[in-house]
Amino acid sequence: MPVHSKLEMFEDNWQTSIGGWFPSDKVILRGKDVFTELNDKPWMEYLLYAATGKESPKIARLMEAMWVICTSFPDPRIWNNRVSALAGTARSTGALAAAASVAVTEATIYGLKPIKGATDFLYRADQLLAEGESLEQIVKAEIKQFRSVFGYGRPIVGADERVKPMMDFARSIGCGNGKLVKLAFEIEEYLSGTRLKYKINIAAVCAALLADEGLSPMDFYHMATLAFTAGAMPCFIDTCNQQEGCFLPLRTSRLKYTGVEQVKKWRR
Repeated sequence: MPVHSKLEMFEDNWQTSIGGWFPSDKVILRGKDVFTELNDKPWMEYLLYAATGKESPKIARLMEAMWVICTSFPDPRIWNNRVSALAGTARSTGALAAAASVAVTEATIYGLKPIKGATDFLYRADQLLAEGESLEQIVKAEIKQFRSVFGYGRPIVGADERVKPMMDFARSIGCGNGKLVKLAFEIEEYLSGTRLKYKINIAAVCAALLADEGLSPMDFYHMATLAFTAGAMPCFIDTCNQQEGCFLPLRTSRLKYTGVEQVKKWRR
């Protein structure tokens, strides 16, 4: 079928099961009326239903705790927070600061990709164990293919201070004892005994907690996309309230310059 013929099917015609707005009448989300059936839901439960179609106060509360305990630290030295702080010191807007901070969470070694990658790995590892492979074989194959294991190891420091408070909270609401959580810590036990000495980090912990509740890697990814904004916004506000352009300046003498010592003048 020609491309233009395919597009003709969608001209003035978008069919969706997600929902829509009916002006002066109602708003429908996944078959439910927002004003009459979803109007009493807390924000996180609404987001969970919007992103995944699931209705679960427990999962929403677990995710809410992850946003607080694991992702929104008000320190401008942290990768995405630095973007918001720079936006503030440059006198940009809060919306642009938040959007830019969210954008840079789409990284390989931190943020959204490790969140998705750790969930995917735990699901695959569980399946491979069921098929008869050993934990050692599974982890070694992962390292050989990807040179790392999402959810394990951490730059700067070895241990992750977020693991204990997150697990304590999870257990307080009846989570944290599922099959994939146990597997996540078994993998840590194996890795910590190797030359890598990797410890579990918060990505694997959160991935395991939500996988035990039935969330897919993409479910977790969608739910975590805005999770860093409560740390980024205070950093933006902080630099807005201080002298313009003063956020962590560096004098040129501190830069290690390895280029041409002197720029040659152009001859006419």
